[in-house]
Amino acid sequence: MIETRRPIPSAKIKVLLWDLDGTLVDSELDLAHAINAMLRHYKRAELPVEVVAGYIGDGASMLVRRALGDPQDESFVQSALEYFMHYYRGHLLDNTFVYPGILDVLRVLRQSGRFRMAVLSNKPVGPSQEICEGLGLAEFMTIIYGGNSFSTKKPDPEGAHALLTEHNVRPEEAIMISDSQNDVLTANNSGMFSIGVTYGLSPESLKIHKPDVLVDSAAELLTVLGLG
Repeated sequence: MIETRRPIPSAKIKVLLWDLDGTLVDSELDLAHAINAMLRHYKRAELPVEVVAGYIGDGASMLVRRALGDPQDESFVQSALEYFMHYYRGHLLDNTFVYPGILDVLRVLRQSGRFRMAVLSNKPVGPSQEICEGLGLAEFMTIIYGGNSFSTKKPDPEGAHALLTEHNVRPEEAIMISDSQNDVLTANNSGMFSIGVTYGLSPESLKIHKPDVLVDSAAELLTVLGLG
């Protein structure tokens, strides 16, 4: 079901900015396995997958910090982050998959010739690019940016502003698509429209900061964008 708070003038939209985890791909299990490998390494209790999923969205450093219970020892956090990233890079496509219908939607969007698309994730850019390339998403994107592509992460608008500039569009000609309030705030902070998807990792957060339009499936995105 489509829920609209603020109508999006789809005919005026030129650029779609996609979040990655929880929006294009379900990476929950691989991230949880990497976190638990890190916790085992430091002889700490492992966490349920659903708990780790609740920590995703603010970048790798914050994910590790939350999993460790927010320790004050910054050198320990950095060491744990390095261990996590090393493990994750070797396993980031073990169980991660594109959400049902997404590839079909991306094909329709590309064939329409109306939209350019890019990824703006808080996941580090290397793994973000590798996942997109490995799962056939990269071919649809003009560029893939991650959480270390800029000096700040979402919801700071720095990355969104850079993408708007690179695509030579105004904020009101772009939409941020995501499963998380982080990206709704990013859209708000940069003047873009926002679409929230409820099938992802953080749908509850969309009740806190509500997007302009909320959809339950990939196919409904086409309806919102005037192609359904």
